[in-house]
Amino acid sequence: MSKTVFVGMSGGVDSSLTAALLVEQGYNVVGVYMKNWTQDIPGFICPWKEDFQDAKRVAVRLGIELRVFDFEEQYRQKVVDYMIDEYKHGRTPNPDIMCNQEIKFKLFLDTALEQGADMIATGHYARVVDDKLMVAANTAKDQTYFLYRVTDTALSKTLFPIGDFASKDEVRARAAEFKLPTAAKKDSQGICFVGKVGIKEFLRQYVQTVPGPIVDAHGVTIGEHDGAIFYTVGQRHGLNVGGGLPYYVTHKDMESNTVYVTTDLQDESLWSSTVIVRDPHWINGASDGEFAVRLRYRGPLVKCQLMVADDHAVLELADPQRAVAAGQSAVLYDGDRVLGGGIISETK
Repeated sequence: MSKTVFVGMSGGVDSSLTAALLVEQGYNVVGVYMKNWTQDIPGFICPWKEDFQDAKRVAVRLGIELRVFDFEEQYRQKVVDYMIDEYKHGRTPNPDIMCNQEIKFKLFLDTALEQGADMIATGHYARVVDDKLMVAANTAKDQTYFLYRVTDTALSKTLFPIGDFASKDEVRARAAEFKLPTAAKKDSQGICFVGKVGIKEFLRQYVQTVPGPIVDAHGVTIGEHDGAIFYTVGQRHGLNVGGGLPYYVTHKDMESNTVYVTTDLQDESLWSSTVIVRDPHWINGASDGEFAVRLRYRGPLVKCQLMVADDHAVLELADPQRAVAAGQSAVLYDGDRVLGGGIISETK
């Protein structure tokens, strides 16, 4: 008897092809559209209705059932509230990571298993080998950075069918072979599930801000910002400080609502050689050693010495890195295997 796989279908080409491949491989496939967010933001329309219709069209094309799991309340509590709270504290969170941890690979997985699934599948660019999370064949699209907080138990019940595809063009070509209506659909952008709304516009709906000073490395006020919450370490654009060399954010003081900047890219406050992470998560366990770390999505892999403690970890970087932002994640790699990581809390 074939295994039953519930496929998270977002209405995009990746998850559509995921479902098609599993049908082709003989699985009993049930599509699931996770309704995580339906709220419009002024000037931006949440694309959930369009995405749901696309998922339905794909399900009809494949001859599979499509169910709707309404996780909107949990998504707001676990992802949106977390994101807003992190920004309020002056950090720069990654909501996609929390969405994977709390929604896709916990809530979705548990609900699917309760409804008769043997496994779940998603359209992530990643691979699982012996319950270990491995980077995708398409390293340009690899999404393991967003998946490092998934447990080995969840991975043992997860399929990533497009993780072995070498390119996005190959994915689209294969989707076209299946005559999937989403084969040429553009990739989604913006906040996970919310749409291509900018983070500043999104935060304005939930946080009241007031203008404050922009102060340079000499302590001189050189401009005014529209809320320190909107700025992150290393940011160059959006400061509206005219003339001369470009300015970069070095740090900010949330209590005084002050943003500090410099024109000197070698300013020591922009660079870090030690990174401390909180709330570490190790997929298959971890021990001290030399590994590679990615400090932001699409950031370079940097050699580091990992020192593991119970509630934190310390990373000594082989080469200092610029603009390491608190709230982002440091994800550790041992070759192609993802060890896990933690949320950046302090840099030195």
